[in-house]
Amino acid sequence: MRTEDVLAATGTGLWCWDNAAGTVTLDAAAARLLELPPEPGVFRESEVRARFHPVDWNEISGVIGLAVAEGTLAEAQLRIVDGSGRVLRTVRSRSKPVPSGAAAQSGKTYYVFIGTLQEVAEPSPGTEGAHTAITGDWRRSREAFLLDAGRALAEAGSTTEVLRVVYSLSMPGFSPDGLAVFGVEGERLTIVGQHGHSLGDESPFTDMSLDTDYPAAEVVRTGRAIYLPTPDDYRERYPATWPLARRFGRRSWAFLPLIVSGRTMGTWMAGFRHPVSFTPDERSVLTTVARMLAQALARAGAADTERELSLGLQRTMMPSLGPDIPGMTVAARYVPTGGGLQIGGDWYDLIPLPNGRIALVIGDVQGHDVRAAGLMGQLRIALRAYASEGHRPDAVLARASRFLSGLTTPGDDDEASAARFATCLYAEADPETGALEIARAGHPDPVVMTADGTAVIRQTEGGLPLGVEADADYPTTRVVLEAGETIMLCTDGLIETGGHDLATGWVRLRPILERHTGDLEKLADALVQAVHGPGSHYTTGPLADRREDDVAVLLLRRDATLTPPSVSRRTALTIAQAEPERISAARRLLRELLHDWADPDQVDAAVLLLSEVATNVLVHTDGDALMVAQATGTPGERCLRVDVADGSDELPHKRRPGELASSGRGLVLMEMLAHKWGVDPQGAGKSIWFELNEGEQSEPAVPDLDAFEEPDGV
Repeated sequence: MRTEDVLAATGTGLWCWDNAAGTVTLDAAAARLLELPPEPGVFRESEVRARFHPVDWNEISGVIGLAVAEGTLAEAQLRIVDGSGRVLRTVRSRSKPVPSGAAAQSGKTYYVFIGTLQEVAEPSPGTEGAHTAITGDWRRSREAFLLDAGRALAEAGSTTEVLRVVYSLSMPGFSPDGLAVFGVEGERLTIVGQHGHSLGDESPFTDMSLDTDYPAAEVVRTGRAIYLPTPDDYRERYPATWPLARRFGRRSWAFLPLIVSGRTMGTWMAGFRHPVSFTPDERSVLTTVARMLAQALARAGAADTERELSLGLQRTMMPSLGPDIPGMTVAARYVPTGGGLQIGGDWYDLIPLPNGRIALVIGDVQGHDVRAAGLMGQLRIALRAYASEGHRPDAVLARASRFLSGLTTPGDDDEASAARFATCLYAEADPETGALEIARAGHPDPVVMTADGTAVIRQTEGGLPLGVEADADYPTTRVVLEAGETIMLCTDGLIETGGHDLATGWVRLRPILERHTGDLEKLADALVQAVHGPGSHYTTGPLADRREDDVAVLLLRRDATLTPPSVSRRTALTIAQAEPERISAARRLLRELLHDWADPDQVDAAVLLLSEVATNVLVHTDGDALMVAQATGTPGERCLRVDVADGSDELPHKRRPGELASSGRGLVLMEMLAHKWGVDPQGAGKSIWFELNEGEQSEPAVPDLDAFEEPDGV
């Protein structure tokens, strides 16, 4: 009997679908099942597609893709509908994909699907039909599962996280109880991770040749999935390694290739204690998960490699704090930005100088990429070289600016290769006296914490960022640390992260600085954690995943002497003739110095008097004003003394201003608000000073002046 007669007798039709030509060839039986004229013919793909239920057509597209990937039969059940969408019958399709000759011309692989169509009996009323099993709750559960699995695997940031996600997956209706991910190293098969096994169970599989008669090794060799529904299937197909698998007591196994960019990078094994027949739908789920797992492992592997590289770069490029500095304590932290290489353009350094002093350097190269890190390394080496030659802070920064401005690529318009600038603060510290000579290139000012915990921004002179001009000047400022005082140098990432600017960021950090007055290491940790949370990565901790900007912070404390230091606070600021706006900065510094003063009215009075005296210096002299403010004593009984010095020998004169006069009230206010005030002659110039006693009411003060000229003067 001919095959055609057998197929006709069983109501089975033949079809051939050429997706390159867009045609479907049907015999008479297949055409009848599809409600087409019952005679052999070649039909357009669109004509045949119109006969299938739209939902089922989407389903068969996935089944065909699975069959092509695995080289297996494509099996599906499809509903045949008429022109109005009414279901006429259900047919079962079984077809084999064969590569089409059209692949060579188009560059894309096309297939010819050759198979059979056979009608499926309708289910009896009250029973669940086969098609319902495909399109009902199980399908919805599968789609929801795949969406959740894809989202979880996409969010996993490391190989460990990817494995943890795949181990926690609960597949709809056929969850495995044991999983293993195999990787390839050369010609050996290794285990990347496993779940559902006891410690040591993986030993026979940890180092296996790819030539081994083992399913995972064959999957790597061929790139095709292997399904073993029963122990007999396993034993018959892989007798050599069956004893290794038998002791786990499983009933079914699936081994799927992990393919990325056409390369098989490993195998995923899923083992089941209950029998699994591996229907096309179940295979589709497993294949989809394997594809997502392969992509997630590839991303995580790249991230792990970058992380290891960045840690190596960080250890190489960031210095150790070196030997102890006599009389001083140092702590530092560095936190790179998140994403890509965990290395950026921020840095700090401590440099022993030929004169026995120590240079503290902190800086920030523009950008958060590899080139920023490279420039940072070059600039750090240059600064070390200039400092080791014995240059003063201003000369070190001037040479560094000239060096950085020369690191350009002529004719290169690429943004990544364009010239960049860097901010920097360089301080030369004398351990014996606590004096620091500070030069600043566009960098945030340092912060000084007094022995009693008060934190004040120390205004310093500054110049342009490094690299902006080849010949730039960098004036220096002298700051003296008393016993028990601490100075903090930081990059703007510590202050401005989280949407803050310099002002609001400082408000956020100030309580932390004033709360951690003991251990300097704990203070450094607290600063970093306040910005990036407890998972921040610094010189002794783990990585965090998300950062807005690099952070570098350097803390230097002058150790307290054996005798308790006098409880005092001190701040100073130069107010230049060309920068009258620095009077506002002086007022702000004074308020910060007196932030816990008992009487707010006295604080307002001190700020008013400082403003009057400093303004008079700028208006009536040709030189700059130097403000020095110091508060001494115990809280509640402290004395504030403010000195404003200038280079003029002319003494202030008291005047009687009219009601509408805009000036002439400076000394009148001094008498009304200060407890004491006076003028002290200096080598060149004078110093006007006033004192306020905390907790005392102001009374007219007796000036410490030898004489006043009554009507004329300031």
